[in-house]
Order: sequence, then C-alpha cells, then structure tokens
Amino acid sequence: MQMVPVSSSNLVAIGYDPRSRILRIEFKESVYDYFDVPQHEFDSLLNADSKGKYHAAHIKNSYRYERL
Repeated sequence: MQMVPVSSSNLVAIGYDPRSRILRIEFKESVYDYFDVPQHEFDSLLNADSKGKYHAAHIKNSYRYERL
C-alpha cells in the first residue's frame, strides 16, 4: 500500500487499498488499519483541512480497526 505523507500535528501518512477497502493511518506513535472503509472516506480525509479532526469525527469510532 502506498502511503501519502500528510500535514498534520498527529498523523504522519495515510494510505488506501480500494480492493480490500483498508485505510491505513500512520500516527506519530502507531499505525492502524481500518476495515471496510469506502473510497470517499479516504478522499475526504486526504482533503480535510484538519486530518486529525476528520479522523476523530468520521473514522475513529465508525470502522473496525487493528493496531499494527
């Protein structure tokens, strides 16, 4: 999965695999995979003014996840 560096105080990079619908988020201290995430969520996160706020509001408690 190709990771895209992002400008954020907490997130380092994000990546998405459309076939498996896995969103990977690299934070400063850890990496998480989120499962069954639609493409539009990745696009919205990538384009959000605040990646951390978008993650907290739309992804964090909305999708099953695993810490890597």
